[in-house]
Amino acid sequence: MEENNLKSAIEALIFASEKPITTEQIKKVLGDLDAPTINRMITALKNEYEVQNRGVRLIEIAGGYQMATSSNFAPFLKKLFKNRYSEKLSRPALESLAIIAYKQPLTKAEIESLRNVNVDGVMKSLLDKNLIRICGRKKVPGRPFVFGTTREFLEHFGLKSLADLPKMEDFTDLAQQHEQAAEEIEPVDPNDLEAKDESAKIA
Repeated sequence: MEENNLKSAIEALIFASEKPITTEQIKKVLGDLDAPTINRMITALKNEYEVQNRGVRLIEIAGGYQMATSSNFAPFLKKLFKNRYSEKLSRPALESLAIIAYKQPLTKAEIESLRNVNVDGVMKSLLDKNLIRICGRKKVPGRPFVFGTTREFLEHFGLKSLADLPKMEDFTDLAQQHEQAAEEIEPVDPNDLEAKDESAKIA
């Protein structure tokens, strides 16, 4: 098969795959094609989409490759799908998931200690959604299970790897910015607002 046809075949495989497809999976489908050649063609495809300002991009997620829409056109996509149902994670689930993502592996008791609440229901929900997994037992009395995130977690949040998680310092900076903005807000006396409303009516 000619190089252009091979590149098109790789493009078709990535497009058709429901989940991010790995170089190894592409290699198994295409036979004798080696990994360096596959990676070179994927890089060429990525460059073509960007140079031509295509509506889709080829991105790397969770160790594989997937088609995704360009972030440039996000406002239009939001309008298109604004009424589409999307199952969202609850705040408790997100909080527990964040703790697991940043501190894994850790036990349920350690998660509960950090959150100060029972997390039985939340853990079951995250396990059912395959966002977390049991990845071993802790070498302490009772040998409790320890939990970590899954590849589906990376896919769900569009991460290439755990290294792409926002740094904790970023959250600290955001919190400081929020506090600074709050300090710059001057409280308003409700009586002043009522007086202004009356003035506006008279005018």
